[in-house]
Amino acid sequence: STRGAVRIPGVAMTEQQWLERFAEGLGIEPPSAEEREALLALAGLAAHSSERTAAPISCWLAAKAGVSAERAKDLAGSLANQD
Repeated sequence: STRGAVRIPGVAMTEQQWLERFAEGLGIEPPSAEEREALLALAGLAAHSSERTAAPISCWLAAKAGVSAERAKDLAGSLANQD
């Protein structure tokens, strides 16, 4: 739902709209709120522990491996703490 969504000039749709439409195009359900939180945490860990470009590619790798967002986030946390 887009209720309460703020329209940003120059932005075609909200995050939720994008995710819903993209998931529909892929033939899957959009991520739950918990999955979104875990994916954002995964992306943040990858981006801050490496180069920023590692964030989206790490999310793609997790999806390709078929692991949950939560498990991928946990792995990213382990890698980030290896410094």
